[in-house]
Amino acid sequence: MRADNISEHLDVQIRWLIRRDMPQVLDIEQTSFEQSWTEEDFLCSLRQRHCIGMVVELNEEIIGFMIYELHKVSLRVLNFAVAEPYRRHGIGIQMIQKLIDKLSQQRRSEIDLTVRETNLSAQLFYQSQGFKAVNVLRGHYPDTDEDAYLLRYQLLDVPDWLPFEGVRNRLTAYKDAA
Repeated sequence: MRADNISEHLDVQIRWLIRRDMPQVLDIEQTSFEQSWTEEDFLCSLRQRHCIGMVVELNEEIIGFMIYELHKVSLRVLNFAVAEPYRRHGIGIQMIQKLIDKLSQQRRSEIDLTVRETNLSAQLFYQSQGFKAVNVLRGHYPDTDEDAYLLRYQLLDVPDWLPFEGVRNRLTAYKDAA
């Protein structure tokens, strides 16, 4: 199926990444990034207990993937890409929505990720999905010494059972504080 004549949002399946998906995932990775992960990078990450890999499938073809870590109150996206012909067709939006849906189901309240300072299209995409820059990580990428932006998506309606992980001003809780 060619991506140029498809509707705004494709009906895709997002499922767990399995070993036989790796050749297609690597192809997407290598065509998406100048400094791409190797197969060993993927396998090393996915061997970790708290690391999850998911793929986006359309008509038995892998057209996107995401690798993320589970932390106490957050998800941390390590790698995220959509195959070039399928970009700007709602695939990335569906992938982000899948992560957002996992937040409250898994007692988590935020999604963190880093984006290269020069990757403006990714910055704009994540901003359109509700992510905000919360920090600049100087010299974050060792291959180029390039800075990165730490982006965060925060659930708006954080359930009471989630611990607060941000900065808290305890004085504002006291109305009579001077």
